[in-house]
Amino acid sequence: MAKQVHQLLPDAKPLTWEGDLAARMVAGIHKYLDRATAESVGQREAYWKRDLTSWAKYLRSVEPNRRRLAEIVGVVDKRQPPNAELVMPAKQLARLRADPFGTYEGTEIGEGNGFTVHVVRWSVLRGVEAEGLLLEPERALANTVALPDADWTPEMLCGLSEGLPPGAQYARRLAESGCRVLIPTLINRDCEWSVVRDLKTNQPHREFVYRAAYELGRHVIGYEVQKVLAAVDWFVRSQRSLPVGVMGYGEGGLIALHAAALDQRIKAVAVSGYFGPREGVSGEPIYRNVWGLLQEFGDAEVATLIAPRTLVVEASPVPEVTGPPPVTEGRSGAAPGALVTPVFKDVENEVKRAQSLLGGLEAPITLVKATRPGTERTLKAFLKALEMGLGRDWEEQPALVADLPDPRARQERQFDQLVEHTQEVMREAEFVRRDYWAKADGTSVATWNKSGKRYRKLMWDVIGPLAEPEMPMNPRARKVYETESLTGFEVALDVFEDVFSYGILLVPKGIAEGERRPVVVCQHGLEGRPQHVADPTVIEPYYKLFAVRLAERGYVTFAPQNPYIGGDDFRVLQRLGNPLRLSLFSFITRQHQRILDFLKTLPYVDGKRMGFYGLSYGGKTAMRVPALLEDYCLSICSGDFDEWIMKISTVRHTYSYMRTGEYEIGEWNLGNTFNYAEMSWLICPRPFMVERGHWDGVAPDEWVGYEYAKTQNRYDLLGIGDRTEIEYFNGPHEIHAVGTFAFLDKHLGGPFESKG
Repeated sequence: MAKQVHQLLPDAKPLTWEGDLAARMVAGIHKYLDRATAESVGQREAYWKRDLTSWAKYLRSVEPNRRRLAEIVGVVDKRQPPNAELVMPAKQLARLRADPFGTYEGTEIGEGNGFTVHVVRWSVLRGVEAEGLLLEPERALANTVALPDADWTPEMLCGLSEGLPPGAQYARRLAESGCRVLIPTLINRDCEWSVVRDLKTNQPHREFVYRAAYELGRHVIGYEVQKVLAAVDWFVRSQRSLPVGVMGYGEGGLIALHAAALDQRIKAVAVSGYFGPREGVSGEPIYRNVWGLLQEFGDAEVATLIAPRTLVVEASPVPEVTGPPPVTEGRSGAAPGALVTPVFKDVENEVKRAQSLLGGLEAPITLVKATRPGTERTLKAFLKALEMGLGRDWEEQPALVADLPDPRARQERQFDQLVEHTQEVMREAEFVRRDYWAKADGTSVATWNKSGKRYRKLMWDVIGPLAEPEMPMNPRARKVYETESLTGFEVALDVFEDVFSYGILLVPKGIAEGERRPVVVCQHGLEGRPQHVADPTVIEPYYKLFAVRLAERGYVTFAPQNPYIGGDDFRVLQRLGNPLRLSLFSFITRQHQRILDFLKTLPYVDGKRMGFYGLSYGGKTAMRVPALLEDYCLSICSGDFDEWIMKISTVRHTYSYMRTGEYEIGEWNLGNTFNYAEMSWLICPRPFMVERGHWDGVAPDEWVGYEYAKTQNRYDLLGIGDRTEIEYFNGPHEIHAVGTFAFLDKHLGGPFESKG
């Protein structure tokens, strides 16, 4: 065996690893990401060019960071003109309808000590309004937004309904002190309306909005920040002279922190139950996942965007969230994630880190240790920044004078509006992509290739760029198969520290000395292994052992292990990677680059004829990796090509990933940059093929045909229409191996006769 390895793999050392190499691969990438997360804190300064010589220069110097923060949390849509209106209580509306010529007094639903409570809504985005309560004092000294946690209602925060002790009702305290207070409704963590058609999920409403929005460059965080900023718009338009403050707890604290970081009109912000080290965000609920966050921002960095304005950090226990709503019959698919209160020392260190980043510029950051939100010390510090004092705590609940709004109906409206906004953005994404690609020059194949280099770099930015491997590939191999027609080896190659490529190389027998054969890299799908496609002893109904069949036709084949295996073990990799501006395909692409580099070293391989063929998740790889790696001379996507952006974000089709447990599948802002047609344009002018079974449940034929028409159009316009094909067949989600084999033979020169 050692002699055979030496003959066919002359530079390979023996592979001695035992056990599950796929699990070893996933664990290695996990180690890499853990290390990168820890190192991210010290590397963020590369993204900041702070000028600490004066506050004026400082504010100008951090403006690019402010813009990038707005972009990654999805604050990208133009807001509607500022407009707020009071909503008449139901009893008063009924009286008016019964006697339209009668009179009625006021619009309040409650009265507190020195303030009245009104139902209010205000314009935010097209089709999106904020709803909540307005606490109007007898004489307003400041305008404030009080943000509850996601599972609190505005009525709880001001004492109109049960649920919070008087000491935690900070909206009431602000109103009693003379603040005008707007309390928005936040999207909660229930799952009642998280439904795709009739298919129910246990995704919290926040996760459902997040998943629909993420692919489209929007975020539930951004939507709710927009609601706060729309309130600020209204405050400034109606009473420009009054200072503006924002205070929030839990999810409301997150929104308050980011709103103040993005809008310098907010003079003071108080954040309770949120601030602290953010390097553990991958373990928090997925609706806190922000692309590239940790690369540039921790909470300390966000805090420096608030300076020199006042920030009050209240280190109180976070909301108790141990996970999504429980899985029940008919409801599943939610991502894991919990909220854990950081130790006070960690919060204190993050505050100190924020202060240290400002150098000699002293910013008013106050840290308050608390056992609940809204302590007197926090309120005093917050109100002092608004040039006010804290009024007496009456501890009395406001008196109801009319019916309370229906919180369930209001939550449903707020949820539906945000979901529908994602659907509108999804429908418009095709036209956004058209503009994005407007600079591509399709005059000729040569000009298209030149344009492709620019867009390939842009796609790397979307997928998540990883530097090229610098360490030696250190090939290790062992023979695992021997048949009359081929010899098979397990091969491992180093990529980065703890990260390696692994797969099965099949070498046809009878290759003449000096002959160089083409290679087909044959990729398995979700939870698959190389053995499913390359083990001659396996009986597997969907892959049809296509790596073996191709090797029997004379092709050298390589079946890589891709790391989408192990259930949540690999999904955690996506969660760890996204805040670092990395995805699973960041690693997969570099692993494939290493495989291609290795294959070129083999004396019987033609390095200019290396094709790719993948099914299912292997088809996802067929769209992304050859689009980025030009060493693949062609690509075949089987069982995956479709209207990808719709599949990710639609809430109206049962084909949607919105209803499945593949919560990590979204790729930030891909919808506005690269659908599958655009990915195929990056493969163009190299040959490209789609293999599609009519019974394949991935997507309907109509989606596949619609998207592929744009691929065919691009090739035809360049005069190379014969380089792309689609084969439909009467079959399920499987390798058909008819038209695709002919396509490979046409473009790679097979099949090959044995010379032995």
